[in-house]
Amino acid sequence: MSGIELAAWSFPILLLLIFVRVPIGLAMLVCGLVGAWLIYGTADPILNQMKQLTYSTFSNYNLSVIPLFLLMGQFAALGGLSRALFKAAEAWIGHRKGGVAMAAVGACAGFGAICGSSLATAATMGQVALPELKRAGYAGGISTATLAAGGTLGILIPPSVVLVIYAILTEQNIAKLFLAAFVPGVLAAIGYVIVIAIYARVRPKEMGTMPPVPMAERWKATIKVWPVLTIFLVVVGGIYLGIFTPTEGAAVGAFGTGVAAWAAGGLNRKTLAGAVLGTAVATGMIFMIVLGAGVYNTFLALSQLPQEAATMVAGSGLSPTVVLIAILVIYVILGCFMDSLSMILLTIPVFFPVVTALDFGMSPEHFAIWFGILVLIVVEVGLITPPVGMNLFVINSMAKDVPILATYRGVLPFVLSDFVRTAILVAFPVIVTFVL
Repeated sequence: MSGIELAAWSFPILLLLIFVRVPIGLAMLVCGLVGAWLIYGTADPILNQMKQLTYSTFSNYNLSVIPLFLLMGQFAALGGLSRALFKAAEAWIGHRKGGVAMAAVGACAGFGAICGSSLATAATMGQVALPELKRAGYAGGISTATLAAGGTLGILIPPSVVLVIYAILTEQNIAKLFLAAFVPGVLAAIGYVIVIAIYARVRPKEMGTMPPVPMAERWKATIKVWPVLTIFLVVVGGIYLGIFTPTEGAAVGAFGTGVAAWAAGGLNRKTLAGAVLGTAVATGMIFMIVLGAGVYNTFLALSQLPQEAATMVAGSGLSPTVVLIAILVIYVILGCFMDSLSMILLTIPVFFPVVTALDFGMSPEHFAIWFGILVLIVVEVGLITPPVGMNLFVINSMAKDVPILATYRGVLPFVLSDFVRTAILVAFPVIVTFVL
């Protein structure tokens, strides 16, 4: 069996292992080791490479940004910043039809600016907003769907752990990727708000309201979110202006959120230990996936599949747009079964050489950043696409009285909004690249 045939068979085997609940990092590691062994005919070369690959992977300075961003999210949750964001948005628009749901979307966007994880944003905001939505009279399906969709803003609004990994894989500037992701992230939040507004008019009985909040209380609630705005501006602005590196920016952000959590009374010796442990567990999981992907991608490189695929697509006569749309559809499908980080690590080494061999009429840097933002968006669409979207299950597990079918029905308008936004960004790349 040739190397290309081995690589082609490895994909369904890998998906089968994931389906039977083998950890994704371990599944990629096993497929990579076995595939390389079959190509070499012996285990010695790949075992020798494992020593070098493990060291070169984990000694990458840029990866140190990941635990710092994760710790930043832990501190933000302890400091009650998620609740402060939601209460501020709710104070201003909660009295309008659909206003509490819109406030939840706004709070997800704000929390995403200091978190960087979709699932963490969905879970954290779910704890804060679900009781409020229920108390205001919102139907269960639209409540869970709003928070599942809002959670996707966690990696669209920078900083984003997934964008860091993409930048490392494609050798792009992290600061420019963060800046390019900001406008699409804001467009996503606006799109979700529009969906809620339309839903409130089509099905008004499923939407509730809250009594208006006095103006003084509104400003009081707004003032409480100043740490979020300050941290976001310092971290993202500092990185983009070159004041400090992404890792230094993440360290500043973690320190700032830690101070905010301590000042709010949420950070003490006991909770600090829990935050560090939670960060360590999440970092270990991510690094295991990174290592497994590194081994698997080494096997793919040995098989020559990425190079052959790029050559075949370049000579197929298909238009670049058709190839791009096909790849984006694959990401949406994979998103129903895998988390965003695993998809990026697994597919970018294969897809990126394919698309870079095509002419999209822009510079290599602009194309790489535009493609990265598109991939990020459709990956997150997969996380809220029925029947297996991971964000849907995270939120639905927190609202046990809401049938999963109700969540599926409620999330479909948000998925449609994401498809419309993706189509706009495909048709008008300048929306992403104008800031570069």
